[in-house]
Amino acid sequence: MDKSTQLENAAIDAAIKLNWPEAIKLNEEIIKSDKKNVDAYLRLGFAYLQQGKVKAAKKFYKKALGLQPGNYTIISNLDRIKVLETKKMKKSTDVNLNPYLFLDIPSKTKSVVLVNSGQKAILAKLTIGQELQLFPKKRRIEVRTNDKEYVGCLPDDISKRMTIFIKAGSVFKCYVKESTLKEITVFLKEEKKGRKVTKYASFPVNVQANLSNITLSTNKDDSEFGEDEEISEVDLDKLAESLSEEKEFLDYGGEDKDEEAEE
Repeated sequence: MDKSTQLENAAIDAAIKLNWPEAIKLNEEIIKSDKKNVDAYLRLGFAYLQQGKVKAAKKFYKKALGLQPGNYTIISNLDRIKVLETKKMKKSTDVNLNPYLFLDIPSKTKSVVLVNSGQKAILAKLTIGQELQLFPKKRRIEVRTNDKEYVGCLPDDISKRMTIFIKAGSVFKCYVKESTLKEITVFLKEEKKGRKVTKYASFPVNVQANLSNITLSTNKDDSEFGEDEEISEVDLDKLAESLSEEKEFLDYGGEDKDEEAEE
């Protein structure tokens, strides 16, 4: 393996581990010997953007655009930078990144594309690895920043399931995984499972799966159920009804007229 290939692999590995200073160092070394390496310019722009260094990011994205006019990824990131410059904002730089943050754990983690995305001025500030907050509403779960700025909503099926699990005592965390001005992907992670859903998978492969052989009974001891079993839609609704006796009723019928409209 030649030196240039080694540097490319090391630069990619640094980005995967979210080690932006190391990624910048390696990509700058690549460019010294190959001034037409578009991928290196793209990685530099992205790394600087993640650190909130908008001016430097713009410089390298423009260099990349000069080599590949019309590249959608480059144009998209330059549009994002334009929003940041127009609003005179800086991206969040206080994210303490864990290289294993996005480690996929079957039934306990899930990557989800948000729906009804928020304002571009808010989305432009998001940083990979940034923790977001979940706000269960009547029919959906909103995703907001720590400053309560609206980012988007979880899809209806995920919202319904997670709302019920949260009412049952489960705790979830949410992080920015991918971010553009048009689409936000978040990484959901189960931190704690509620007692009444101890034996059920928080994120099965198919949340719509209907396994009729699983019957929910809140009177039964949790030990009677297998580990990380699926729960049918019928039994999920039964669980919601049982929880309504203790907490606010979980209603998934009709429109939620009380929800705040987001631009």
